[in-house]
Amino acid sequence: MPNHLGESASPYLIQHAANPVDWFPWGEEAFDVARRRDVPVMVSVGYSSCHWCHVMALESFSDPEVAEVINANVVSVKVDREERPEVDAALMQVTLAMTGQGGWPNTVFLTPEGKPFFAGTYFPPMRRGGLPGFVELVEALGEAWRERRDEVVSSAEAIVEHLRPVEEAPEAARPIAGELIEAVGADYDIVHGGFGGPTKFPNATLLDALLVKGDPTSLDMAQNTCEHLVRGGIFDQVGGGFHRYSTDSQWVVPHFEKMLYDNALLLATMARCWRRTADHDPDRRDLYSHAARRTVAWLNREMRLPNGLYAAGLDADSDDAAGHTREGIYYLWNQDLITDALGSDEAEWLRPLVHLEPFSDNDLGTVQLRGRVEWERINADMDTLLEARSRRSAPARDEKAITAWNAMLIDGLVEAGMVLREWSWVKQAHELADSLWRAHWNDGMLLRTSFHDRPGAPAVCEDYAWIALSFAGLAGATGESVWLDRAVKVLDEAVARFSAADGSFLDVEEDSSLLTVTAHTLTDDACPSPTAVMVMALRRVGLMAQRADFVERADKASAALLPVVTATPRFSGWALADFLTADEARRGLKPAGVVIAETTDEPSDLAAAAWRMAPAGSAIMRRVHDDSGFGTWFNERAPRDDRPTCWVCRGTVCFEPVTDYLDLKEPLWRRV
Repeated sequence: MPNHLGESASPYLIQHAANPVDWFPWGEEAFDVARRRDVPVMVSVGYSSCHWCHVMALESFSDPEVAEVINANVVSVKVDREERPEVDAALMQVTLAMTGQGGWPNTVFLTPEGKPFFAGTYFPPMRRGGLPGFVELVEALGEAWRERRDEVVSSAEAIVEHLRPVEEAPEAARPIAGELIEAVGADYDIVHGGFGGPTKFPNATLLDALLVKGDPTSLDMAQNTCEHLVRGGIFDQVGGGFHRYSTDSQWVVPHFEKMLYDNALLLATMARCWRRTADHDPDRRDLYSHAARRTVAWLNREMRLPNGLYAAGLDADSDDAAGHTREGIYYLWNQDLITDALGSDEAEWLRPLVHLEPFSDNDLGTVQLRGRVEWERINADMDTLLEARSRRSAPARDEKAITAWNAMLIDGLVEAGMVLREWSWVKQAHELADSLWRAHWNDGMLLRTSFHDRPGAPAVCEDYAWIALSFAGLAGATGESVWLDRAVKVLDEAVARFSAADGSFLDVEEDSSLLTVTAHTLTDDACPSPTAVMVMALRRVGLMAQRADFVERADKASAALLPVVTATPRFSGWALADFLTADEARRGLKPAGVVIAETTDEPSDLAAAAWRMAPAGSAIMRRVHDDSGFGTWFNERAPRDDRPTCWVCRGTVCFEPVTDYLDLKEPLWRRV
């Protein structure tokens, strides 16, 4: 039976277009068919790079006998979680509430009116390892719908009511910063870095919060974690870029998919960790800058699309030499393979500097760094190994372009480029922003995705928020106020579209008739929550564009996040960062408006120093030419004696201008 996915703009849906399952894309048609047939709706949520999604597709969705059972009992809907994050977020709430755990593929059964009554993640086709078989599950749920309809509907209504969002943020006592850091530290691995376990995620947003706090305990947790991330198997030592997460506590065996969002966020985090690390610790600084540079190189080599945007991710799976599909095989090495690529002498030189921990057939394992590193030589060796690896069968690439993730990369390139003095990265961010604006913005409407220049789904809150945040940062770095103007325009739209009753922001506009569970994500996952990004964007754009209403709106949203920060600081990294910044502001260290009148397009030492030293929450603005933007920040402010000149302002107080970068620290950190 042909299904309905062939015309999709999602690579993940296209992967399922030849399935014997009669898949529909998310939309009214599927629910209309379900009501007409009087059967439930089965929604399967996944993404192109998801290993277990591929497993379930191979075992169940590609099997005609399994498909026959599915088609007889339900209307099937396939959702790309990256294309429709609001559907993913809403249905993941259901799965977490019903089972206590989530993941992908996410499998949720709904009434034809869209109310959920059963959920789970991966199911094998037949009963195995304590999991029910998918065939028997679908048959049982189909029978329950036919024979015990009232019971099913009652259960669904109870679930919807349980997940209904609160109209008003609950009152919460303001927490103490030190107690929040102590709560985060309770899950910290003092030996290997990171939090929780044995499965560990990089958790870039939490690291960002610890770097904001900057006390010795917070810095140690952040720096130690970043060091182990860069040295571990979760970082692709050969090709650059971070894998999704580690399956062990020592960062040795990753889940091998590579996602754009992880790497964009960690690029900025590595730069922030570099700037928070003292000059007298050059070994750690070298690790962080090494990770940033290898990551940017990988992004440009393997992830850039012909239209200038960046692809969503790389699969974990690829084919081995015998043509068998295996997770991670593309990235694994043993000593013989290294010797074949480098020669025996160079391989022996390298042996003490890298660690191979076999965990697969033929003693294959990930490459990890250890000891002090001779960077020039080891980078040359990694490049040689990369050339050898290029002859292997590479993982598939999800060539969908996602607005929020590309904007994350713009922000990461600007942050890392200014901190590490890589001006080419800022220019790269400029090119990406230009490509993204042309491809995904049209007459006041923003797209979430595109695929080979075909428009995809409409944008959601995080897309608007990330565009605003990253464009404002780009404006500050380049001195081109047009990017700030666009940030203001996008942010005005976001406030109008996504504001929630409690002061936070909904994941998607409220008029979705198909979602009976509201997508309202307040905790961070791999990425910061939409509300947390909106807070950061409102503060940055509000300060730069002198929009007091934006700052006031940020305060309101931040208050709505406070109960989440108090209850789960480890899972609210960016909201925690905002709280810690505000805590410092109450003690006199308010976010600064830092304006730099420049004499050349490329940033001066003074500008680089500002990016490296400015406290969290500051807005740094350069003006190179006679640009009329940035509000009144540059009124009567120009280079003095043809030298770059910087003014640091807090509220209505502006300190004496500085022309020497050695004199900049004092006004940047002066409390008022």
